[in-house]
Amino acid sequence: MSIQKNSQLLHTQFLKKEKKVSVQVISTQIFILIAFLLLWEVSSRLKWVDPLIFSYPSKIWTYLVSAFSDGSIYPHIGATVLESVVGFILGTGVGILIATFLWWFPFWARVIDPFLVVLNSMPKIALGPILIVMLGPGIQSIIVITLLVTVIITTINIYNRFRETEQGYLKVVQTFGASRIQQFSYVVVPSAIPTMISALKVNVGLSWIGVIVGEFLVAKEGLGYLIIYGFQVFNFTLVLSTLFIIAIVATLMYQAVNIFERKITQGWREH
Repeated sequence: MSIQKNSQLLHTQFLKKEKKVSVQVISTQIFILIAFLLLWEVSSRLKWVDPLIFSYPSKIWTYLVSAFSDGSIYPHIGATVLESVVGFILGTGVGILIATFLWWFPFWARVIDPFLVVLNSMPKIALGPILIVMLGPGIQSIIVITLLVTVIITTINIYNRFRETEQGYLKVVQTFGASRIQQFSYVVVPSAIPTMISALKVNVGLSWIGVIVGEFLVAKEGLGYLIIYGFQVFNFTLVLSTLFIIAIVATLMYQAVNIFERKITQGWREH
């Protein structure tokens, strides 16, 4: 009984310590952020840095309040988020499907492998003008550019994880007469769950890169369009404000993936 009480006491102390450390980490992060913003504001006001190029936080805040108040920013956020989410889902889903195909058919994996290497090394953004000519200057071109940015790296990472599945586990289930699909479902996929989650996290950033670059090339609305427009008219407050919005929305997407990770991991453990 005393051992159990000691164990509970140690666990409670550990949780308190972890909570204290977490509070300290968050407090330090907030302090660094506030110090950075204050230094930026003072530097621009005193012209230690060029305020035309770097603007300053209070001016960016004023612009954001105005843009959200009059609603002018919402269509741009909506367009970019839609393109990012669609590109993110398609890139991840198609990458997993191709990786599954390659694992299922080793012959075709050997055939396709050098092509994947070449495609991965190719700057996908360079294909943007060709896609625009093929598909037209619309949302479809932006989504395909995003798909190209995300799908190859997803395929390579997940296929390599599929291929590295512990052979001992596969031999055990083969001994019990497991079919190919049962091997894949009960051994290969569970072992690759961390890699799939990692691919989701990476693809959040890659999808935003693909969408913003696509909007640089072709869009008439969206956050990428606002950045290009801001550069054209030398309105760097608009540029920095848009980058701030991108950082916030991309972070929210990343946090959504974290929540999904916790749920899917818990589900697999219960299963």
